[in-house]
Amino acid sequence: MHTGRPSHAAMPANTSSYKALGEQDYRRNTMSYAVIVTGGKQYKVAPGEYLKIEKLEIATGESVTFDRVLLVANGDDVNIGAPVVAGATVVAEVISQGRHDKVRIIKFRRRKHHMKRMGHRQWYTEIKITGIQA
Repeated sequence: MHTGRPSHAAMPANTSSYKALGEQDYRRNTMSYAVIVTGGKQYKVAPGEYLKIEKLEIATGESVTFDRVLLVANGDDVNIGAPVVAGATVVAEVISQGRHDKVRIIKFRRRKHHMKRMGHRQWYTEIKITGIQA
């Protein structure tokens, strides 16, 4: 039965041949990344990535350091914190402040001719990850 996925025998034994695995898989296996906590949410970040997070009161163009790092990985070397990795930081640059698209809310009571329409736009801070120090 053909599932559309390559069989395990078709995969190369060494991962240094990124052309055989596909460039995206090669980047995923060798790239450094971290998992940070900010605004009550967890984000997987890598150097050079752009990310929209909950609003931070920091001016555009300034640098921000995240010290609540749950995991740091560099290729096959993975460091998992308990609960955070000691001494690990992620540095990012604030690109912009903005608001997400409007989320519309409608509340109504059946058979009562009552309808209430509301909307909400959440503030965000867009950042660019510049470095991971472990």
